[in-house]
Parts: sequence; C-alpha cells; structure tokens
Amino acid sequence: MSKERRLGRGLEALLGRPLYEPPDEPRAGALGPLQLNVYEIDANPFQPRRDVADAAIDELAASIREHGILQPLVVRQTAGRYQLIAGERRLRAAIKAGLASVPVTMRTADDRQVAELALVENLQREDLHALDKAASFRAYLDRYRTTQEDLATRLGIDRSTVANLIRLLELPEGVQQTLRANTISAGHARALLPLGDEREQVAMCQRIARESLSVRATEDLVQQTIHAADAPTLSLVSPGGPPSKPRGARSDQASALAQEFRAALGLKVDVRQAARGRGKLVVYFNSHEDFERLRAHVCGGAAKSKAG
Repeated sequence: MSKERRLGRGLEALLGRPLYEPPDEPRAGALGPLQLNVYEIDANPFQPRRDVADAAIDELAASIREHGILQPLVVRQTAGRYQLIAGERRLRAAIKAGLASVPVTMRTADDRQVAELALVENLQREDLHALDKAASFRAYLDRYRTTQEDLATRLGIDRSTVANLIRLLELPEGVQQTLRANTISAGHARALLPLGDEREQVAMCQRIARESLSVRATEDLVQQTIHAADAPTLSLVSPGGPPSKPRGARSDQASALAQEFRAALGLKVDVRQAARGRGKLVVYFNSHEDFERLRAHVCGGAAKSKAG
C-alpha cells in the first residue's frame, strides 16, 4: 500500500467521507471535480511546513505538465474565497507549471479539523523537518488547550511520537539551528535532552558535528558525561557527620536513578541517598519554561486547575 494511499485514508477519517473517488467509467452528466482559478485559493493558515524544496516543486510541476493533476486539491469556502485544506505542494507546482485552474473538491471543515488535516497530510512525509512537526504540534496544543494524548489519538499516532518531537523545542537555539541545517539528526538532538544544561548541550552538539558522531556514540557519550557529573554528589550522607565513601550497589543505584530522572525530565538531576532510605532529589531548571514544564509533569491536572 503506498504512502499516498495511507495518507488519503487518514484525511478521509478526519473528514468523515472520501476525499475524491473518480468513477470507474464515465457517466452521463458527470461533471467531475470543480475547477478553480489558482489565484482564488488562499494558503492553509495551519500549514506546518515552513519550507518546500524548490527541486521538489520543479519535479512535481514537470509531472503535472505531462500528466495533469491526478488528485484534486481539497478546499473550503471562507469569506467569499477558497482556503486550501490539503494539496499545497500540488497548488504551488500547478502555478509553476502555468496552469490557470486546478481541480478541487469542496469540503466543510472548521479550523480545528483543518489544522488536524494539515498535520495528517504532512506527518508521514519524510521531507517535513522534525522541528516543523514539533512546532505545529505545540501550536495545536496551545491553540486548543488539549493534551498530547488527545492530539495523538486524533491523529492516530503514539503519544510518545508527539512528546519526543515537542521536546526538541526545548533545546537551545544553537542546537535547533544545527538540527535545521541537517548537520545533526533528530536522533542526535533527542540524545542531548538528558544533559539538561544548555551549555553542555551546545558543546556536545558542536562535538557531534566536528567528529561526525553516530547517534549511538552520542547516546553513550551523553551517559558518560552524566555519570561523571553525578559522581561527586552520589555519596551516602551519614546523619550528623561528613559524607561517607560511596558504597557499591547503593551508589550505583543512585546513579541509575539520576540518569532515569534526567531522561524523563530533560533536566539535570541529583539523587543523594542517606541512611535508612532517606535522601534528597534535586532538580535543576534553567528557565521559566523549564520550571512550568516540570510543574506540569509533576503536578499534572492539579497545576492546571490552580493556574485556571
């Protein structure tokens, strides 16, 4: 089954009806899809794609010149004009190919449906940058004040996919620029998140680019960095006295716990164990955004209700 066909089914599910099904045979009186002037169609305001490669549009335009547009664009009517729901690449390519009009299918959809459709149309495209996907997910969550779980359900994907992409936006601007330039991959970028400290993340990002490290090598190096940073703070604290020397298994357990918290929170974490099961859990945050994310993660619905 082709990617285009899977994508079509996703759009159909959100619209609740087929996008376009050409008849098997010509029928008397069948008019086919509506033709619209290309300049009567406005862009989709919820389009997650920031950039479209000129080479890809040129290639599609060449195909359109030879074969025409095989699948109509999907539009809705707004304020006396038409707004694109699905098919931005086809519209751009049609204009480049010199077409005056394009075939369209009219649909009724509210803003939220259009936003979801734009996400579905682009989600499975390999050339859509991870940061563009992440920004569109974040914008949707902020606009409709919903949860990652709800968005994932509506799009038919795993919640972890949504969470992992959105967390890329927590990385320093310098790391994001390197990722957008494709000097590092999204896998490299995710591996940097447990470091928590922005300076460490930028330094590690520069090392990845300089040494052409693999994602696996980056993950190992990050864990080594975390372990080295945690080592001085993982000693056992004796009540009423100075810290004692680390004691084998308990120190190893504290180190493992600290790394687990780091991976889950994306922030620097210290775990300090004392006698009789007591100790301290210290979480460091670098900004107000970090604090609010941590608060939401720990307090959940209670934090939201108090804020409201």
